[in-house]
Parts: sequence; C-alpha cells; structure tokens
Amino acid sequence: MAKKDKKKELPTVHPELAGFEMNIDSLGTITSSLDRDRLNAFLDKHMPEDKKLKPKENEG
Repeated sequence: MAKKDKKKELPTVHPELAGFEMNIDSLGTITSSLDRDRLNAFLDKHMPEDKKLKPKENEG
C-alpha cells in the first residue's frame, strides 16, 4: 500500500489575517506569525460578547 503525499494545505483565513500561522513546538511553546496585540484587536472587533461572562442582574 502506497503512502499518500501529504501536501501542506493552507487554511482559508479572514483577509485581515492573511499570512497568519501558529505553531506549537515539542516543548509546548506557542509561536505566531502575527503580533498578539493585532490578533486580540481582530478578535475584539469580530467576536460577539460571551453571554457567560456577563454579570447576572440577580447577583449581589
């Protein structure tokens, strides 16, 4: 049985994140091709608010 060639396909990403890559090495260190502040700004802009993180009105 012949092994299939595994071609590295790049995932489709939002145009603002073009060229974004994230890797985890054998020690668990995460490396990214984008600056963390730029990535956080993108997520703040495009992600809806999490309902679970809002304080409940009955708390207190």
